[in-house]
Amino acid sequence: MTRKRLIIEMGMGIDQHGQEPTVAAARAVRNAIAHNALPGVWEVAGLSDPNEMIVEVQVAVPYPEQVREEEVLAVLPFGRKTLTVESGGMIVQGKAIPVLNDKNDEMLIAVAAVTVLISDQ
Repeated sequence: MTRKRLIIEMGMGIDQHGQEPTVAAARAVRNAIAHNALPGVWEVAGLSDPNEMIVEVQVAVPYPEQVREEEVLAVLPFGRKTLTVESGGMIVQGKAIPVLNDKNDEMLIAVAAVTVLISDQ
């Protein structure tokens, strides 16, 4: 089975309040896929079902061990999905606002790369 990349999409996501790396990661993935259409999946690659495409997600975020993977992958509407989470992104000092349930003044920034592949089974 040979796998071929169709597109690599990049995005950034921020959780300004709440200090949730899952929120930042999911926003980064959503940002990566937000402005793309993939007609080549059908017109060039010849897939008949969007769930035949392979979608590999790589996210770099502070506190990667806290990321709830299923919530990040739920952002993707189709595909055979995998997620790799690694330490990265940024922590920026913001302002803790108690009414927003902030634990501290950290803003978490995540970056994501979403790669869509097809296989010639």
